[in-house]
Amino acid sequence: MRMCTHVTIYTMWLAQSLHRVNQRQFNLISKVGARLLHNSGTLLADSSYDGLYPGHIHTSPIQKALLAVGSGVAALQDPYRHDMVAVLGETTGYLALINLRDRMRNDPEGYTILTERPRIRLSTLDLNMMASLPDGSFGREYLRFLEDNHVTPDSRAEVKFVDDEELAYVMQRYREVHDLLHTLLGMPTNMLGEVAVKWFEAAQTGLPMCALGAVLGPLRLNASRLQSLFTSLGPWALQNGRRSRCILSIFYERRWEQSLEDLREELNIEPPPVTLRATNKGST
Repeated sequence: MRMCTHVTIYTMWLAQSLHRVNQRQFNLISKVGARLLHNSGTLLADSSYDGLYPGHIHTSPIQKALLAVGSGVAALQDPYRHDMVAVLGETTGYLALINLRDRMRNDPEGYTILTERPRIRLSTLDLNMMASLPDGSFGREYLRFLEDNHVTPDSRAEVKFVDDEELAYVMQRYREVHDLLHTLLGMPTNMLGEVAVKWFEAAQTGLPMCALGAVLGPLRLNASRLQSLFTSLGPWALQNGRRSRCILSIFYERRWEQSLEDLREELNIEPPPVTLRATNKGST
């Protein structure tokens, strides 16, 4: 009963806080961010490659702040605007990316990843081989996750606004590992599953984007799922996020044949306390 009361108070407090920002302000901020994104894209198309990394768009601190606010508001209005979520992560995650990069450098497998720069795309995956793997293997379960949730690793946006080539790769790796993390945690892509993953990622990575998603995501859950998050999935996700090995320091492409159970044990990740089934993305 006490937990239900806390959940209700939390939801009401967030809703009241967000209500203070009226719709006109929301629209204005969104338009500013969208205009800056458009102008940056035009500038990139009209200018030559600046040498930092392909697709990089240089932005000043003020521009980054405007992009962060505009993309944050847009992502709040529609959590499935992955382009806005991507911009928010790039413009607010500098210090967290440095920490993640350093953790990878201090891990032999993570250092190899930083050196070889693997990418997780359909063009780099042997889907036939993964389909032939036994049930319970990491590669087979990842492929099943992609099929059941109708997602593809190619949907991950390329990094544009990170002003450091190595940190840009760390951000790209984080994005491409996200679906693998869903598989490791046993979470589908419905709203409850996404929020649980964001709680894990917030504790694991320290990225402000993940923390914001962890705080605001519950607003889109109904009462029963909100209670499940706070009493079961949330504490499990936070605990495992804090204690597990760095998720970016695993060369997943060389682990397809490893059993999911063994990989979880190696990473110090417990199986989920409840089983969620894959549903439509609009489900809450």
